[in-house]
Amino acid sequence: MSRAFVFPGQGAQAIGMGQALAEAYPAAKAVFDEVDEALGEKLSELIWTGDIETLTLTQNAQPALMACSLAAVRALEAEGVAIADGAFVAGHSLGEYSALAAAGALSVTDTARLLRIRGKAMQAAVPVGQGAMAAILGLDLAAVTEVAEAAAQGEVCQAANDNDPAQVVVSGHKAAVERATVLAKEKGAKRALLLPVSAPFHCALMQPAADVMAGALADVTIAAPVAPLVANVTAQATSDPEAIRAQLITQVTGAVRWRESVQFMAANGVTEVWEVGAGKALSGMIRRIERSIACTAISTPDDIKAALA
Repeated sequence: MSRAFVFPGQGAQAIGMGQALAEAYPAAKAVFDEVDEALGEKLSELIWTGDIETLTLTQNAQPALMACSLAAVRALEAEGVAIADGAFVAGHSLGEYSALAAAGALSVTDTARLLRIRGKAMQAAVPVGQGAMAAILGLDLAAVTEVAEAAAQGEVCQAANDNDPAQVVVSGHKAAVERATVLAKEKGAKRALLLPVSAPFHCALMQPAADVMAGALADVTIAAPVAPLVANVTAQATSDPEAIRAQLITQVTGAVRWRESVQFMAANGVTEVWEVGAGKALSGMIRRIERSIACTAISTPDDIKAALA
């Protein structure tokens, strides 16, 4: 059985996530301590006992979700499960950073600091209210790309997340994204709804954030991951540190090619995926993309026990 490890992106955050892991596994608790130290604040307190509005702020959600994923990785390692035994690692947007930290390409400290910078830069790239994202359900990538191009009218409107065969997210200027939702419904979309996000991620409007990340990533050591990374922007596997560095910069403005990434893993023999960290969103997407892949979500000590039973 060939297994891949995948890591969730923004939207999976919840108050209390990772707390049971930290209580059950000293190595998991150490991850939260390391992230707190890296950021110079008690992010763990916000994650476990704070309010969801503050946790959902991009600059908090990104390092928090990574911390949760890495705590689960350390708990798995304590039970004898090694990321190096996986065929691939992959992550959805910020989850790509979690995947790289899990595979030893980035230190947890560097990853936490990079995600804090990334979250702030993505939030600052576009004034609040000027950008938007919308999920288009029931149309494929080609149809949504056509819709986005028609809706742009001189503004930015792009397919940002190709999540699964029936869900593509568009991102860009608010008016253009709103036009896209109307056009998508006219084209036969089942639903087209604006998402509760604070900025238009993964589109050309994020170029200022990509420039910030180019600077931040230039100073960070990236090692070869112990399992190849299936990158968001290429939907192909790489273990080359310099390719990974370049792809993390491109990823800020580039589309998340999740559907193709899962298809790539399936085509290369993956039969089982473990989603490591908060929530089960990726497992749902993977089932809709490739029914042959068995999915297991790992976010609590009970999940680990069940997976290893």
